[in-house]
Amino acid sequence: MNKLPLLLLLLSPLLPGADLSIYRGFQFGMSLNAAVKHSGMDASEVTLVHERPARIQELSWRPSRFSLSDTDPVEQVAMSFYDGQLFRMVINYSSEKTKGLNPEDIIEAVSTQYGAAAPLAVKTLLPSNSFSEGVTVIGRWENADYSFTLVQSPYGSTFALIAFSRRLDGLAQAAITAGIRLDEQEGPQRQKMQERDARVEQQKVRLVQQGHFRP
Repeated sequence: MNKLPLLLLLLSPLLPGADLSIYRGFQFGMSLNAAVKHSGMDASEVTLVHERPARIQELSWRPSRFSLSDTDPVEQVAMSFYDGQLFRMVINYSSEKTKGLNPEDIIEAVSTQYGAAAPLAVKTLLPSNSFSEGVTVIGRWENADYSFTLVQSPYGSTFALIAFSRRLDGLAQAAITAGIRLDEQEGPQRQKMQERDARVEQQKVRLVQQGHFRP
């Protein structure tokens, strides 16, 4: 198998000059509206994850949806926004399009663009929504402001790049934690209000039905 074309495709999203602030025209800090426009998607496809104390929203972009070519190894780019600013991207590669490539191949491809990957002193696992075992960090390229982390699934069949702005990601994670804490604190009171509203609604329906019912 000739690996060169696929390696070039893996490299193509990463712009010259080792600029870790941008990926395929999506730049960290760009507005949600600008990202939606650049992706070619519709604002209705944005999902709200957390609403307070800051809005955390997500946009899932599949390049193949807007391309006639089937050679792009990127299956999906999941973008996250903090108060309307892009702070994180998770680039998932198609296992079919990376078939035949080993971790060293992909590390080498990314390193050609960014220089040598940062040394990994010990094996590192990251939590994953897809795998209960987590994913393994196999490469990292970073500076004081941004980070790209290459990970591999526990079964070795899929790869992904996790990219984020350190400043915005820190603000987003703090907001998410605070939002979860607020939900937990207000949960019992909110449940009482929902139960009260349900009783009121039930009584309204009962009164209407009483007026209509004929034995």
